[in-house]
Amino acid sequence: MSLILGIGSDIIDIRRIEKTLDRFGDRFINRIYTEVEIAKSERRLNRVESYAKRYAAKEACAKALGTGFRRGVFWRDMGVVNMRSGRPTMNLTGGALEQLKRITPPGMRVEIHLTITDEPPQAQAFVLISAIAENQE
Repeated sequence: MSLILGIGSDIIDIRRIEKTLDRFGDRFINRIYTEVEIAKSERRLNRVESYAKRYAAKEACAKALGTGFRRGVFWRDMGVVNMRSGRPTMNLTGGALEQLKRITPPGMRVEIHLTITDEPPQAQAFVLISAIAENQE
C-alpha cells in the first residue's frame, strides 16, 4: 500500500535569486542553504541557476509538508541531496523532519520524490511525499 502525503511545486525567476545573491551574498546563502547545497552550487558553472533550483525545491517541499515556512519549519531544515544514482531528493532535519513524522502514518516509511529544472529565466521544482507500508518493497 502507498499513500501520497503531500505534493508541492514552485517556480522562481532566476534573476530574483541573482539580485539577492548580489545584494546579500553569503548572508543570504548561509541563511537559506545547507552546507551540502552550498558546496554543490559553488562548484557549478551555472551557480545562480543551481541556487535558484534549490530555492524552488525548498518552497515546493514546504508546501508538500503542508506547513509552508511556519510551525517550526525553516529553510535550512530542507536540503537537496543526490542519491547514489544521482537522482535528487530532499534531506529533512529539525522542524521539517518533525512535521514529516507527524504526517506519516504508523508502520509506513517515507519517500520524497523531487524533480528540479531550469529554463532561464525560470527555475522549477516539484516535490511528492509518499508513504509506503514497511513490509512492502
